[in-house]
Amino acid sequence: MGNSVTLMIDGQSVTVAEGTTLRAACDQAEHVVPTLCWHENLTPANACRACVVEVKGSRTLVASCSRVAEDGMDVQTASERVLNARQVVAELLLSVSDAKLAPDLLHLAEMSSADPVRFTGGATWAQPVRQDNNLYVRDLSKCILCYRCVQACGDDAQNTFAIAVAGRGFGAHIDAGFGRDLPESDCVYCGNCVAVCPTGALMGKTEWDLRQQGQWDESRITQTETICSYCGVGCELDLHVMDNQIVKVTSPQDHPVTHGMLCVKGRYGYDFVQSEDHH
Repeated sequence: MGNSVTLMIDGQSVTVAEGTTLRAACDQAEHVVPTLCWHENLTPANACRACVVEVKGSRTLVASCSRVAEDGMDVQTASERVLNARQVVAELLLSVSDAKLAPDLLHLAEMSSADPVRFTGGATWAQPVRQDNNLYVRDLSKCILCYRCVQACGDDAQNTFAIAVAGRGFGAHIDAGFGRDLPESDCVYCGNCVAVCPTGALMGKTEWDLRQQGQWDESRITQTETICSYCGVGCELDLHVMDNQIVKVTSPQDHPVTHGMLCVKGRYGYDFVQSEDHH
């Protein structure tokens, strides 16, 4: 067993394994901090600052998703500085993004009593929805630049490196290289970026079309576990079925083979299941 460290979290003594992040330590102490860009299978990006906590002796608030717990630390998860920071983070994100399909952001706004119109009227980076392929849609008006998609496409999972953040300030956006459409880029359509997107900025085409038609209804969707039939790796699939039609495919985040990630065939190659052509 490795070494452990003991720290104070909101006046409570907590002992965790050496190397544990403050976010995980707060979870263990049941003083859960909110997160937006953090994802269980991705490297912390330190992008959103929703998870900041106050550490005694530190001039600035620290990102708990990546800061490692140290012996003797004194941490506050709900001090006045922390609560104000969470509120402003939520208000700034709400001012430049459409949060209708962003449950974590809406939860942050609610818990922090954020004023959704405080910073409205700024230079919102509006742009048309990009439908340049048959598998997924990009609506970057919903993007909060959490970096999850970039990491999933990069060395955290896919190693394709088809997308990155381009531009600065209000012009910063996720780009496939020089403004290219996806078919012209290095994208292999695995959809792992879609799987980790927390805001609906990336969405499977089937789900997008159904939502546009007002037909998407979570209450009518059931999930069935199965194993992908395309190769011998053994990826576990969750088939999301509505009206006896597969409308989305995901994989469990805690599955030891996939960790939530799939290839293009596993995620999108299900049309044959519901084909009427049996020849």
